[in-house]
Amino acid sequence: MNNSRERLYDLLPAIIRIRDAEAGGPLEALFRVLGEQHDVLLADLEQLYDDHFIETCADWVVPYIGDLIGHRTLHGVSPKTASRRAEVANTIGYRRRKGTASVLEQLARDVTGWNARVVEFFQLLATTQYMNHRRLFNHYAPDLRQWELLERLHTPFETVAHTVDVGRIAKGEGLYNIPNIGIFLWRIGACSLTRSPAVRIDARRFMFSPLGNNLTLYNEPQTEDEITHLAGPLNVPMPISHRVLHEHFADYYGRDLSVFLHVDGLEVPASDVEACNLADAGGGNWAHEPQARIAIDPELGRIAFRAGQEPETVAVTFRYGFSADMGGGEYERGTTIEALLTPADNVTMPAAVQDALDNRASGGAVQIDDSGRYEEALSINTDAASRLELRAANDHRPVLILEDQFVIAGGADAEVTLNGLLISGDSLRVPAGTGLRRLALRHCTLVPGIALDIDGAPTQPGVPSLIVEQADVTLVLDHCVVGGVRAVSGARVEISDSIVDANEPSAVAFSGPDGEAPGAVLTVRDSTLIGKVHTRRLELASNVIFHADLAEADTWTAAVRSTQKQDGCVRFSFVPESASVPRRFRCQPDLGVARAVTAALAAHPGLTEFQQEALSASVAAGARARIVPAFTELRYGRAPYAQLSTGCPVEIREGADDEAEMGAFHDLQQPQRTTNLHIRLDEYLRIGLEAGVFFAS
Repeated sequence: MNNSRERLYDLLPAIIRIRDAEAGGPLEALFRVLGEQHDVLLADLEQLYDDHFIETCADWVVPYIGDLIGHRTLHGVSPKTASRRAEVANTIGYRRRKGTASVLEQLARDVTGWNARVVEFFQLLATTQYMNHRRLFNHYAPDLRQWELLERLHTPFETVAHTVDVGRIAKGEGLYNIPNIGIFLWRIGACSLTRSPAVRIDARRFMFSPLGNNLTLYNEPQTEDEITHLAGPLNVPMPISHRVLHEHFADYYGRDLSVFLHVDGLEVPASDVEACNLADAGGGNWAHEPQARIAIDPELGRIAFRAGQEPETVAVTFRYGFSADMGGGEYERGTTIEALLTPADNVTMPAAVQDALDNRASGGAVQIDDSGRYEEALSINTDAASRLELRAANDHRPVLILEDQFVIAGGADAEVTLNGLLISGDSLRVPAGTGLRRLALRHCTLVPGIALDIDGAPTQPGVPSLIVEQADVTLVLDHCVVGGVRAVSGARVEISDSIVDANEPSAVAFSGPDGEAPGAVLTVRDSTLIGKVHTRRLELASNVIFHADLAEADTWTAAVRSTQKQDGCVRFSFVPESASVPRRFRCQPDLGVARAVTAALAAHPGLTEFQQEALSASVAAGARARIVPAFTELRYGRAPYAQLSTGCPVEIREGADDEAEMGAFHDLQQPQRTTNLHIRLDEYLRIGLEAGVFFAS
């Protein structure tokens, strides 16, 4: 019974309603139908009013409102562009502040999903000033006594005046000119690590990094949903320098800020800590002795205590730089955890992980509930048909320092999963004779080169991180960073959104256990492989960078080789010239070479056959030399690790099947993010201004 039916039916005389009830209520049924249609019409009339506003309109109205305001659809690569409704609503909001630097900055941040800073370069021009309108901050010659002027030089936050550049900023030819606007984007984010045990060097010296290597600390960016001022150094993820930490200590040190210490279980107040240069001074010594109780070096990630202040335990909370949610970290990965896998044993320091693993031999989960550092020998041997997951709790990243090889075995049809772990010290091995059916690593890091020394160099370069000696095992690597992989030809390996790093392009990234024979059947998607590859069958390689090369006097015949070439496919990937793989589809450099040759021949008609062959050979050689991957950094442990540099050829940076970049960071959709920004800039720049987009990291 609905209200409209009741109102209409109750208007009838009582005698009619009595007679209708005696007849079984046919008139009431009619009024029920009329009431339902009345309610539909009334709701539609009410919705017509709501449809005037983007916040309350029906979904089908959103594109029509977008058309009314001339909205252009963007790639849904950030939260503000993933929803068409939010996109149109934000466009209306942007236009109310159209033409201002602050709206350009918010626009850049919203459509790319990266932190951004807008610079109006006319304010940095060295000019002869009008005395009635002096700009006291705009000195032609900087005051060398002001440290921050020099600290920020050649960064998006500099304030030193420059002479005019007449080149076009959109082409990167010049910056400092009246019409120029610079938009700086930070591709590297600040990743947190909370209450992680610092690595002890001696009684008074410690390292922030749980691997014991030098590590640059980053600030936690203080972002705003609505930008009311242009971004400053605290609003973007940047490395923290000695001087900046010293001068602005209260902005960086604190419980909810970028750096914080716990010593012997107690919080350390800012009054007990100072910034200091703790670089090497020779003979195993560090450069300075702390004046306060504790000194921290943000550029090297080091901690030193004053003499007589030797602590028992030191726990650090800090931020480090990386490009993506990969290889484990305190980021959201709840959807990858098998929450229904029970029973579960929970582990926190100082408990032993191995005790929990032994207790769960029949299956279940072992969950590490902190970001601690566990130094022990580990092994897994599960019962037949069991499933076991060794995982970090969501928003945590524990470190396992292996004292020996981590042997993983199980009974027939057993499955083992590792999730969210950073593992160093030795390799993982699946021995022959086990009945294990599946080993999956999700969001894990197996340190390339087994471990790092204090300078961040691999201690055992080229040594594999994963060894699979058992046939009929499926190895899955998902969002992982690992060293070389060795797997027998009877196994299967599936790699996605991962980095396999043998430390050198001429080292072995993937092969059989002996490092020479063909390895397991391989499927790889959206990944970067650094090193040579030899597989029995390359079933599929899609959006992959094979950064491999042959060394002098190498015994390998090809840097990337599939023994069975009649099956499989390599698509939208970079494969080196010497590769011997199944059929290729739109791969580089082959596609780029073909296009360059075609363009050269079209530009020189009328050549003889001999001249065409000579021109084709010359152009092909030049294209092959140009179209090679270029990385910002290839040493694991540094912030831009495995990131394609801005100088990388566009054929690789936009060569994936969806025109994103090839390799492990394909899902970041970086070309689509910058395309979004260029689409919007045409609309929001004032007449006569020109913008350039630059990557600050």
